[in-house]
Amino acid sequence: MAKGGGERGALLPVSADDGKGNGGGGGAGDDAELFKGSAMTRRGAVAALSYMSCSVLLVMFNKAALSSYNFPCANVITLLQMVCSTCLLYVLRRSKLISFTNSDPSVPSDALFFVPFRILLRTTPLSLAYLLYMLASMESVRGVNVPMYTTLRRTTVVFTMTMEYFLAKQKHTPPIIGSVALIVFGAFVAGARDLSFDARGYAIVFVANITTAVYLATINRIGKSSGLNSFGLMWCNGLVCGPSVLFLTYFQGDLKRAMEFPYLSSPGFQAVLLFSCILAFLLNYTIFWNTILNSALTQSMCGNLKDFFTVGIGWVLFGGLPFDLLNVIGQGLGFLGSGLYAYCKIKGK
Repeated sequence: MAKGGGERGALLPVSADDGKGNGGGGGAGDDAELFKGSAMTRRGAVAALSYMSCSVLLVMFNKAALSSYNFPCANVITLLQMVCSTCLLYVLRRSKLISFTNSDPSVPSDALFFVPFRILLRTTPLSLAYLLYMLASMESVRGVNVPMYTTLRRTTVVFTMTMEYFLAKQKHTPPIIGSVALIVFGAFVAGARDLSFDARGYAIVFVANITTAVYLATINRIGKSSGLNSFGLMWCNGLVCGPSVLFLTYFQGDLKRAMEFPYLSSPGFQAVLLFSCILAFLLNYTIFWNTILNSALTQSMCGNLKDFFTVGIGWVLFGGLPFDLLNVIGQGLGFLGSGLYAYCKIKGK
């Protein structure tokens, strides 16, 4: 790996600028448009597909831990995911396999935080948004079956579009707005006759939607202004949020309940937790990568497109939602809206 080139010689893409310039191996091909006139590059498409794959798998493993094994402490899983992610980043950075900045590191590798303290402070709003996003998202998957969870999560695009307008004055074309409206309409149609309706579960999902929108919009602003790449942003999140989650789990008694969990020593449960932590690391990486390369709204739309697989796999593995024609129609409308957005994005409309 090339030395002194920051992320230019990194094994993994980590920023919007990665692969550009003189030092970007293979950058020209990766930055080429998918089609002539397309608004999305090939790297952008790879980032989007990578996110969708990780997201589907993570929902399945989290659902397995919380529902199949009835693990009572969602915050403990969040803490484990954060600790594993931070430790892995530390080892990779200490070994100089990755960097946390888009250019040559301005902090020696043996520094305490690997990034300037002023930048760590600058990323605090992002870290707090990430904390709320993680806690709300983890809890929201417990009280709602997988098909309805994915249906309700589709309304995130409305909150994301609103946050983009207020934070970045981002405006969208009528076809994009129409595709979002179709997704939301489909979500309400799908949930109109949900026989497993749970008001508390629905409320937590909508809270998760709001925190997700704030988090994605904050990534787009801070990620491009701080000089940190995807790994650097993940590192700062871990440093700021880790102690907070640890205090929360201890204060609520979740750590004690987790230690007393009857399946704690079960190989199956331990395997689920291990894969959950690995996928959480990969998911966070692809969220940063996709949001910085494309946009916060595109990131939300990717979450809708991958729902086709999440709904299908969740229905087979976990059930929880009786077959209903209205639900199927609503799901179809949501997928149609997501496909319309993807078409507009790829064609540059």
